Amino acid sequence: MNDRYDAGYGDGPYELVGYDEYGRPVYQQVPAQPTPQQPYDPYAQQGYGYDPYATGQQPAQPYDTGNQRPAPSYDAYDTGHQPSASSYDTYGGRGAANPYDPYGRTTTSGQHPRVTEQTAYIPQQAGPAEEPEPQAAPERDYRTEQFAFVEEPTDDSEDVIDWLKFTENRTERREEARRRARSRIVALLVVLALVAVGGVGYLWYAGKLPGLSSSGSKSGTATPAAAQKRDVIVVHLHNTGKGGTSTALLVDNTTTEQGTTVLLPNSLALSGDDGSTTTLAKSVDDDGASGTRDQLDTVLGTDIQGTWRLDTPYLQNLVDLVGSIDIDTDTDVPDPDAKKKGTSPLVHKGKAQTLSGKMAVAYATYRASGEAQNAQLERFGQVMQGVLRKISSDAQGATVTVQTLAQILDPPLTDKDLGAFLAKLADLAKGGDYKTALLPVQSDGTLSARTSGSVVKDILGGTAKSPDAGSAVRVSVQNATGVKDDTEKARVVLLNGGFTFLEGGTASAARTTSKVLYADAADKASAAEVAKTLGLPAGSVAKGTVSSGADVSVVLGSDYRPASS
Repeated sequence: MNDRYDAGYGDGPYELVGYDEYGRPVYQQVPAQPTPQQPYDPYAQQGYGYDPYATGQQPAQPYDTGNQRPAPSYDAYDTGHQPSASSYDTYGGRGAANPYDPYGRTTTSGQHPRVTEQTAYIPQQAGPAEEPEPQAAPERDYRTEQFAFVEEPTDDSEDVIDWLKFTENRTERREEARRRARSRIVALLVVLALVAVGGVGYLWYAGKLPGLSSSGSKSGTATPAAAQKRDVIVVHLHNTGKGGTSTALLVDNTTTEQGTTVLLPNSLALSGDDGSTTTLAKSVDDDGASGTRDQLDTVLGTDIQGTWRLDTPYLQNLVDLVGSIDIDTDTDVPDPDAKKKGTSPLVHKGKAQTLSGKMAVAYATYRASGEAQNAQLERFGQVMQGVLRKISSDAQGATVTVQTLAQILDPPLTDKDLGAFLAKLADLAKGGDYKTALLPVQSDGTLSARTSGSVVKDILGGTAKSPDAGSAVRVSVQNATGVKDDTEKARVVLLNGGFTFLEGGTASAARTTSKVLYADAADKASAAEVAKTLGLPAGSVAKGTVSSGADVSVVLGSDYRPASS
């Protein structure tokens, strides 16, 4: 069965070579004869054998169908990648427009998959359906220059980096500003809270909160007057122009936080070192600062820390240093340097008068004709309080003011001590916790328990300082006999008996019986000894009110018989 058949593909005749296992005829293409245009290929005539130029191909084996038919041959130049015979058109050219695969299907590309043993079915018979083999996507040809990256920074990149740095710095500055603002707000709230708490605490401590009081309030009701702590300095104003002195005590009650200027009249009776009596004015001139301070402690029961001698030129400088003072004046004061009478006064009477240093001195020392010394003393107190309201409340600032005066202070008082003391009083004066009080004395200069209690007891402590061991008992004698000389006779008798004599003045009315009084039970024996020394009966001794500064008080009545009689 070597019939030949032209399939009509233009590839040449086909020769029936046998049947497959399904009984279908199998044809084999008859090799074309060489033409003058093509060199003759001797291997193309062979039905068997192998392609000597095929790479990696084994010699073809004939297809065995069981009938020992001749096996198909391979193209000697087939490398497994050559197009099949059906890839040629009828004119022997490649890439026909519509090539067919061995099953008669039109291919979609210029190549066909290889068919085992180079067999094909005739077009009239349909072969088994096969899915076309998927074509792989062509690979992109990427070249190196397409991915060339710039490694060196350009001007534009520098600008971008600078802008990023600027943006970052600006953001950081804004965040820092916000943090500082929050910190300031928190600090302000803390300060306001502390101020509020401190204000409430101060009002509570000062006893100014409604319904509340403090044991340390400025009323001083919680602490007895005798137990309160006080700092005291005595001031002597010396009038260098007209002569005379004016004395006051500057008191700082640290317990009640109250300041006071206590004015001491010149007629205040003091006891001398020899037991004799004297006046305050005479003691300042004769005994000096130290002697007068000791005598004041004896009479008033005080503990004076220092003496400040303030001459009128220094007072004038002090007022000028603090920048003038404002006080309410009670009278017109003429100019002491005016040559003609009737000229305009230097100081006018009125409220809130501003006084310079010269005006302050003129007002503090002025005493009108026929006026009591207490009137001038009160003007001195006004000037002192006006100075305290203007002096610095800072200890260092007040000390500088004192040092600027360049005055010599009596020891143990120093510039620093005086400055610190004045600063405390200045703080009280500016806060309205300062007052001025006049010590009331009788016409003979003695202190009355009834009239001096508000000053001596409440302001200065109210009790006399206990005498030192071995010191003489101090006896205050008031004459109520109606005989003036009886006072002197009683003084001599008491001094000879070893007692200290204190002038108690003359009573306004005569008494028939004498009295010897003691306030402390410890002084009862001393009172009995005083009565015996004066020749008074034992029944005259009794417990009662004693004059300030005395241990025993004696009131001589008409029953008193002096020893000389």
